[in-house]
Amino acid sequence: MTHPLLDLPPLSAAHFASIEDRVARLLSTEQDVVITQGEALLPLEGAIRSAAGPGTTALNVVTGPYGQTFGNWLRDCGARVIDLAVPFHTAVTAEQIREAFAEHPEIDFVSLVHAEAATGNTNPVAEIGEVVRRHGALFYLDAVASVGAEPVLPDAWGVDLCVIGAQKAMGGPAGVSAVSVSERAWARMAANPGAPRRSYLSLLDWKERWTDAGRTALPHAPAQLEMLALEACVERIDKEGLRAVMDRHAAAAAAARAGARALGGGLEPYVHRDAEAAPVATTLRAPSDADASELVAWALETDPGLPLAAGGGALASEMIRVNHYGADATVDAVRGCLTALGAALARKGLAVDVDAALRAASEGARR
Repeated sequence: MTHPLLDLPPLSAAHFASIEDRVARLLSTEQDVVITQGEALLPLEGAIRSAAGPGTTALNVVTGPYGQTFGNWLRDCGARVIDLAVPFHTAVTAEQIREAFAEHPEIDFVSLVHAEAATGNTNPVAEIGEVVRRHGALFYLDAVASVGAEPVLPDAWGVDLCVIGAQKAMGGPAGVSAVSVSERAWARMAANPGAPRRSYLSLLDWKERWTDAGRTALPHAPAQLEMLALEACVERIDKEGLRAVMDRHAAAAAAARAGARALGGGLEPYVHRDAEAAPVATTLRAPSDADASELVAWALETDPGLPLAAGGGALASEMIRVNHYGADATVDAVRGCLTALGAALARKGLAVDVDAALRAASEGARR
């Protein structure tokens, strides 16, 4: 018995390379792009372990939990790490980066998350990239959540290592990911004696056995279904138009923030300034006398398919996430979330105005 997802012909090296090329075009990059055969944590960790080590002085920007993880990896590599942490309800500024370089001119590596879906903020990468480039440091960027929801331009921004995943705004698979690598980054890896080799984390193995070898023979069997899903995902973005996909995410975010403010009940955006709020997901601060996890559970009773979740870890009791990304990047999905959250807040005995929230959401999306 056959199945459309089974018994497929092997994915050829040429087909694999063509998918890499499509991802490169999505990023408007002339850099090498490697599609790694695993979730985005694979190239995120692999890139750090390849480019950093003893002798590296890293400025690690912490605007959410992923920034904390990167700092741990950098320390594990033997790098000296200077953490620049800002409150999770805000974004880092280029001026703060500039001040860090003034205080520590020896910084030669900067790690940054573009959009933190976990906390709902987004950082001004273009402005930060100018500062990093002026000082000659290597620039590492996690754009997993932002790609598809807002511009991601490694070449224009001077990003040396840009990691993306398809499972959020791109609306694609989680099982494969990609990283664009500048010539400076390849040189840094080649000079690093601690860079992983003969390892699933190794980017240098991919460079030598795949990219430099002319992309004619795959180093190992690819994740075939995930690669085909990634190709279909990029085709869908091309058909809709990347600008239209980003506009859809921006409209959903504007609707969520405007609707939450009008809903009442003590619910308010977690990220204070609209300009610092990520279009991929909107985080909301629960009322002080309510538990966010409980409110989300009650809201999901009305519709388990809503893109709602409580914050992770220590934020579980105070943060609600409206995950309006991918197929859920629509005003209708946001309106459904606001209606369900209004019912949950009312169940808690809090005064809400769902009709006002829905009107505000629609008006916010049109601005």
